[in-house]
Amino acid sequence: MRHSVRGPAYSTAFGRCRTACKSCVVLFCAIAVLGFVAPTFAQAQRDAAVSESLDPASLVRAQQTPIKPRHESEITVEGLVSYGNYKIFASGENCKVYDVGIEYDRHIWGHLLGSRVDYVGEVLPIVLLNQPTVMDLWGLTLSSTRKTIPGVEIAPMGIRWLWRDGKTIKPYLMAKGGVVVFTQKALANDGAYENFTLLSSGGVQVRLNDRYDLRLGLFGDFHFSDGFVVPANPGLDVMNATFGLTYHLGGNPRTKTH
Repeated sequence: MRHSVRGPAYSTAFGRCRTACKSCVVLFCAIAVLGFVAPTFAQAQRDAAVSESLDPASLVRAQQTPIKPRHESEITVEGLVSYGNYKIFASGENCKVYDVGIEYDRHIWGHLLGSRVDYVGEVLPIVLLNQPTVMDLWGLTLSSTRKTIPGVEIAPMGIRWLWRDGKTIKPYLMAKGGVVVFTQKALANDGAYENFTLLSSGGVQVRLNDRYDLRLGLFGDFHFSDGFVVPANPGLDVMNATFGLTYHLGGNPRTKTH
């Protein structure tokens, strides 16, 4: 008869093997349970989400959630024609100004006295100054011949008050400030190429359809002067009229029929 000898080494190896087998069984069971429970839980979550989305109370809450208001804004292609000048803040005379530019208006300042208060900025790539060929230090005429000086203007600082917003006829008042640069010294040989500008005007915007308005600037004052950046500062004030076509940006604009 053969006798097998099972020493301590054998007992240790057998214990480790039994422990490993138990661990494998436990791990397999855990994987099986997880594989069955996880899809069931995910499906339950999806069913709950669908049920909540179809719940009338949740639909009411979604409709009652406030929507962030959109700022109303518009772009206007506008032209200016002067029809006379007077001496208010400047001494220049016998000159005419014409310009064409693009204006941007954005409602960001609330309301005042029933009007919508808008920011205004404008770029004018075409500015024409028609003046006598020779003028003295004060912008007075010294010759019968005339010349036209081209220039460009930017007016980044402006404000507009617009009444009857959304209706067919909308009166407005506006003021814009900026800088105009001419290709020659303006008004006098001792004047400056760069001049500060201030335009104040009033008129109406007439609604053509949901997107377009016709702008009619019935009266305005256009002033420019160099602010004594050079010793001579003749300056000029001209009466003017403006006309333009306005396009409303963004979503569906508010419109009323009266």
